[in-house]
Amino acid sequence: MDETGPAVPDPGSRKGSFMKHLVVGLVIALAFLIAYLVLKRAGVIEIIMDAELLHEYVKRAGVYGPLLVMALMAGAIVANPIPSAPIALAAGLAYGHLWGGLYVVIGAVTGAMIAFTIARLVGYEILFRWFGEKLKVGLLGSQNALTAIVFVSRLLPFISFDIVSYAAGLTEITWWRFTLATTAGIIPTSFLLAHFGSEMATGDARRIAVSVLALGTLTLIPILAQVLWSHYKRVHRNNQDSDSP
Repeated sequence: MDETGPAVPDPGSRKGSFMKHLVVGLVIALAFLIAYLVLKRAGVIEIIMDAELLHEYVKRAGVYGPLLVMALMAGAIVANPIPSAPIALAAGLAYGHLWGGLYVVIGAVTGAMIAFTIARLVGYEILFRWFGEKLKVGLLGSQNALTAIVFVSRLLPFISFDIVSYAAGLTEITWWRFTLATTAGIIPTSFLLAHFGSEMATGDARRIAVSVLALGTLTLIPILAQVLWSHYKRVHRNNQDSDSP
């Protein structure tokens, strides 16, 4: 009786798949670069970077204004050089902190999922072929740790939203955990930025200052929590050392 072992992947086929993903990734990157240069030459980037000017265009869009905000937010997340903060401020100026914040959240999460999917379909395959099961070692393989990292990073405005989205796609984190962590983490900052934008419309310096202070406080909370947690672990470790014979 003729017995055969498990099928061995054809090295040529694996190499061809690797090259395919690499070419697709380069094409996507080139398309983003061309789109950015075209938008910059057309003056669109300058408009996006000016919250008050962008607000005027959003208002002129009428019923399509919310769709414009969401599309711009998604595009700003997918294409790293495009700033997202002015879009959030313009949304707050146009629709207030509640609806403006909601549109910003929807757009940001949509953009994050697009970036995550691009990285997962293009980059993850390449990395897996390089590192194999090593990708599942340590934090890269811990779903809880990855979810926490994504969530905390979303709370920190100075950490690139775009880069985190792409980087997460290169890890083992599941799409639903990524979406949940992103949505929960982006809500506070999105509504605060939209609220700040709505306060800009009032021209009340005191209210604007309070909004800025609230945004700064939100930024410091995760940092303070990390400092306290590190202090707790150090004290706990020292207590264990002192109790040991």
